[in-house]
Amino acid sequence: MKRLFIPLFIASSALLSAQKTEDQKAIKSMCGCYEIDFNFAETFSYPKDAASYKPSKVKHENALEWAELIEDEPGKLSIQHLLIVGNDMIVKHWRQDWLFENTKLYDYNGFNDWKFVSLPADQVKGQWTQKVYEVDDKPRYEGSATWITADGRTFWENTTNAPLPRREYTQRKDYNITRRFNDVEILKNGWSHNQDNDKIIRSENGSNYLLAQEKGFNRYTKVDDSKCVAAQKWWKENKDFWKKVRTKWDIEFAKNKDLKLKNDVDGKPLFMHLETLKKDASQQEINSVIDRFIVAR
Repeated sequence: MKRLFIPLFIASSALLSAQKTEDQKAIKSMCGCYEIDFNFAETFSYPKDAASYKPSKVKHENALEWAELIEDEPGKLSIQHLLIVGNDMIVKHWRQDWLFENTKLYDYNGFNDWKFVSLPADQVKGQWTQKVYEVDDKPRYEGSATWITADGRTFWENTTNAPLPRREYTQRKDYNITRRFNDVEILKNGWSHNQDNDKIIRSENGSNYLLAQEKGFNRYTKVDDSKCVAAQKWWKENKDFWKKVRTKWDIEFAKNKDLKLKNDVDGKPLFMHLETLKKDASQQEINSVIDRFIVAR
């Protein structure tokens, strides 16, 4: 009897392909209508002046959110999140892109700038990069890791640098980097985002001081899509505008260079400037607005 011989690289390729399919299924499962619980609490602090230090307050919030798959391509999935506030008022929320075996990332540096990082291909073999964007589609944070399915769990974990979240930067100016440990886990009735974050003071010379730490746990519980009809309708009416916004940002990211942005122009942040444009604004009009926020390299 002849022994069947399968080259190792073929077997490995088949396993990687099967795993990629399972990963895509996990990522897509984050789409739909969700009731969300947001929970954050500062756990430890290490201020140099303990007497005057005021820790962040414990935060508990609830929300209803629609997450729509807006790009579904080989090696790339993009999910847009939309908040439903009060009587069907829609707020364009964050966006997450997932890229397979991506080697190009931006690392937040603490001074409203992102450092371009190029990783070797063998370092990201089988991994997915999660790229998270602000409400106006400017960068927030990103990191690469492997989706793991083991012991009845499906999860993805990564540690990366990010700007302060809105709940912090509107209240505090005493640190400039959130070092995020992100744990995304798929659950039977939704998914969770578990966080263990460091609040870091980074100096201009690159040294870091750990000011405090916090725990975050966000639970996304899936509900019937009918609860998010208003968000679905809003996206159909506005998706062309935001596609143009993404197109402009994609051009900037493709330059593979460090990126520095202005916090505001004429006293207003980028999302407020974009809100003044009409739904059918041209690509040139949108480009001009965003260009005002990019500091010349």
